[in-house]
Amino acid sequence: EEEDPHGPKFPSKHNIRMAMYWLAQGCQPGDSLVFHYSGHGSQQRNYSGDEADGYDETLCPLDFETQGMIVDDEINAALVRPIPHGAKLHALIDSCHSGTVLDLPFLCRMKRTGQYAWEDHRPRSGVWKGSNGGEVICFSGCDDNQTSADTSALSKITSTGAMTFCFIQALEGGHGATYGSILTAMRNAIRNVGSGGGGGGDVVTSLITMLVSGGSVSAGGLRQEPQLTACEAFDVYRKPFSL
Repeated sequence: EEEDPHGPKFPSKHNIRMAMYWLAQGCQPGDSLVFHYSGHGSQQRNYSGDEADGYDETLCPLDFETQGMIVDDEINAALVRPIPHGAKLHALIDSCHSGTVLDLPFLCRMKRTGQYAWEDHRPRSGVWKGSNGGEVICFSGCDDNQTSADTSALSKITSTGAMTFCFIQALEGGHGATYGSILTAMRNAIRNVGSGGGGGGDVVTSLITMLVSGGSVSAGGLRQEPQLTACEAFDVYRKPFSL
């Protein structure tokens, strides 16, 4: 928001939409794309019947009160469906109600025991919400009905998005070998602060739920990454701290 309001980097609805289309359009096999959003998220009533809970998930640009929110259907069309075979997109969405904000057809819930289960989130209408053969993985800050949080307990310097801070810390700490190792490191960081290891107190004990959503077309279904079978993550769905 400190950017020039008339410049291309100002986080307006138009600029964010254009950036999403720029990222995915023209993507070729071998490309590795990253989309990171850290900001406000919300929900709005869904009338098409494509959402199991009856709500679309949204991103809120700075001008959303006048221009409207960016809805998950548009995010899916811009970022997910163009990804071709041989290309990969990783999305990191650190916002409230972000569980299925990319509208991916499958969602994976993982526990610290290594157990994981895939949920089928394909719309009942039969509309395909997956990629064009490529792989799309989304790390979300919380479940659709939950809120993410900012906190200074992690950085000890300034208020940061809890998920974004822990994600960067996990990669810099050498835990990026698998999706499961990233999740484990992130959740451990939050748990350690919440238990007093980082001085964050009870505020951080229930900050964030990490989800991994992903889907790609392979033999008519989802191609599951082999490394996901070895995931270790903490038990899911502790209610995050509400702002």
